[in-house]
Amino acid sequence: MNLEEYFARTGYKGSVENQDLETLTDIFQHHIRAVPFENLSIHCGEKITLELEHVYNKIVRRKRGGWCMENNQLLGWVLKCLGYDTSFLGAYVFNPHQNAYATIMTHLVVKVVIDGKAYIVDGGFGVSYQMWQPMELVSGKDQPQAPGVFRFTEKNAIWYLEKMRRKQYIPNQNFSASDLVEKKECRKVYMFSLEPRTVEDFRFQCTYLQTSPESLFTKKSICTLQTTDGFRALIGWTFTETTYNYKENMDLVEFVTLEDEEVEKTLKEKFNIALDKKLVPINVKGPYTI
Repeated sequence: MNLEEYFARTGYKGSVENQDLETLTDIFQHHIRAVPFENLSIHCGEKITLELEHVYNKIVRRKRGGWCMENNQLLGWVLKCLGYDTSFLGAYVFNPHQNAYATIMTHLVVKVVIDGKAYIVDGGFGVSYQMWQPMELVSGKDQPQAPGVFRFTEKNAIWYLEKMRRKQYIPNQNFSASDLVEKKECRKVYMFSLEPRTVEDFRFQCTYLQTSPESLFTKKSICTLQTTDGFRALIGWTFTETTYNYKENMDLVEFVTLEDEEVEKTLKEKFNIALDKKLVPINVKGPYTI
């Protein structure tokens, strides 16, 4: 780990002397605004691997993004190098199409303990469910953030994350029924236990998610990036820009459909991503596993 190189990638110029919540939050926010959540490798003939050196080179040196197993693994490594008390946890993502949590553990998150308080740091979920601040691991407490109100609840040693969103204003009504528009105001996100995990626990899932025809990630090419006031997303040929709190208790959600020749340019201009191989966009609707 070359911390200077990593911080140059994320643009973080603050202090690293104190292992406190304020520093953690600042480092975290720089990460999610510089490093996209994306699965483009699957759709341009590359293989996603969990080898730490490969993840580091991809995100830091090649200026790409990654999914949770890459983003959070790198973030956890950075925090550990800085002296934070960190560990990995495994989560089961809620699938709204099936109205159920996934049956396999596909989501890797980071737990950080500061002065005896535990926090969840998750830089690998993307879109409107991407937290912007570390969340204190307490049950039943509303934790308002720019994206909306997040809340953990604990039952029988299982923790559940949910998010309440604001109303949405969608100028282009052609997209009002799109499956990319969140329909529910309160949405379950994922569930997890506090059993420590290692990257080894995600090897099967990493292969499955990029090869199974039932996987969300083989059915959709996804690239999302948090901004200072919302997030951008490119899913298939659909580019979305969301502005949080555009009006009081209202988010602005703007949609545009790109032509094939606009996709590469949009990735460069809006996400700072230049791919080595040709991307084949895809956005298949219908049921999927996560």
